[in-house]
Amino acid sequence: MTFTNRNGWPELNFEAYKDTIATVQLWTQIVGKIRLRKMPWINHSWHVTLKVSPLGLTTGSIPFEHGMFEIEFDFINDLLVITLSSGRIERMDLCSRSVSDFYGELMEKLEDLGVDVEIYAIPNEIVPAIPFEQDIISRSYNHHQINSFWQALVSVNNVFTRFRAGFIGKCSPVHFFWGGFDLAVTRFSGKNAPKYPGTVPNIPARVMQEAYSHEVSSCGFWPGSDQYPHAAFYSYCYPTPNDFGKQVVAPANAFFSEELGEFLLDYEVVCESPDSPGVLLEFLQSTYEAAAKTANWDRGSLEGNFSYLER
Repeated sequence: MTFTNRNGWPELNFEAYKDTIATVQLWTQIVGKIRLRKMPWINHSWHVTLKVSPLGLTTGSIPFEHGMFEIEFDFINDLLVITLSSGRIERMDLCSRSVSDFYGELMEKLEDLGVDVEIYAIPNEIVPAIPFEQDIISRSYNHHQINSFWQALVSVNNVFTRFRAGFIGKCSPVHFFWGGFDLAVTRFSGKNAPKYPGTVPNIPARVMQEAYSHEVSSCGFWPGSDQYPHAAFYSYCYPTPNDFGKQVVAPANAFFSEELGEFLLDYEVVCESPDSPGVLLEFLQSTYEAAAKTANWDRGSLEGNFSYLER
């Protein structure tokens, strides 16, 4: 059973859903890599992401030799649906199974549909990175747990979309990165950034350097990890001014993680609020202002002259 507050935001329990999240993250990596190979490169790897849909997560339209196709995770009916512009449709069951089994069936169906694609079949941003064909461990899939997480994504996506509307400078779509398994939206100051020095497991340095080639203020939503077993919202900027983490942000429950170098707000704070969208918007706006203030962004030319905070 899914429990929600009066605003419809579902309760999330990391310990309850972590095994299902781990399974679905690997499945989304396979689907995301298919999109990566078939799409032309778009700045900051925006061509690889998935989008939140009324059913789950989708690639959106992908061009191929015979028109276009789409792959969608349907978390209402527990299906993976492949749709071609020719009208052909194939479906796969989403259930407890190995990654190898999922990968093999999906690639066979794509071949039968005439979609010619070969991916780098090793996970990104996951340690250990077991090749998909070799990952024969039986993995868990729980309908109620993934459905709850997806419903949270729907609510978060709607607030992120409203937040995005208040910025007239360069801004990313609201999109889902399958590497980190997080929903994100990123604003740009328009200025070049110093060469990114960080590393991410199983991601080429040149990809990360291109992603952070310009100054950003980025926020997102993430399901948690064994090290931080809570779904949470985050906000960071690159490059990071020394006094960024010293800024006062809202709500009072938000805090700056010295280890991660970003502000965090636990999902349960938002979920339990009588005004969940309002509390989340406060966090997004105040952390963006912290970045813009400490990095000296030209806010007058980047922000709209209307208030998206009016609800």
